Amino acid sequence: MSLRVLSKATTTFSRSVSVSRLVLRAPKPSARQCRPRLFSASSLARGDSQSQQGDFKDPWPLPHSPNHMEKTTSPADAPPPQPLPRPGETIDVLRARLVYQSRKRGTLESDLLLSTFASERLGEMSEKELKEFDRLMDEPDWDIYYWATEKKAPPPRWENSTLLDKLREHARNEGKVVRRMPDLL
Repeated sequence: MSLRVLSKATTTFSRSVSVSRLVLRAPKPSARQCRPRLFSASSLARGDSQSQQGDFKDPWPLPHSPNHMEKTTSPADAPPPQPLPRPGETIDVLRARLVYQSRKRGTLESDLLLSTFASERLGEMSEKELKEFDRLMDEPDWDIYYWATEKKAPPPRWENSTLLDKLREHARNEGKVVRRMPDLL
């Protein structure tokens, strides 16, 4: 980097001491020198989390990218989650709890998918279907999301589930319905 002399200044302190100083300024950096780019447009389009320098990994990869699917999917041999026992829970309380739990999952993708499904379908579900939906809600968010969007195959315990088939149909959104989070009452 080369420096340019802008001015020469002399400052006089007390009686006989004078100090000369040079005011130096570096040339203005170009736009490329200011800040390294973390992502290029082509790497984002590919879902690639490597930067141009090759040493930066995106800590939050986009859904459906290979890195995201690897990091967020449970192992195939993972045991099913154990639900909390809720003795004496009525159907109305179960339905209200499922409406709330389907909306407050932790990821926006799962919240939107499950809350709109619950808003449309929970009112017409039987007690058996409600309990199956309750068991599904115990599964990890990204697993449910990838099973519903058919990006990953569900484990054997969910392969023949009619409820998961209904959720897949809802996720396909063949009617191209614009969906938003339902209001909580």
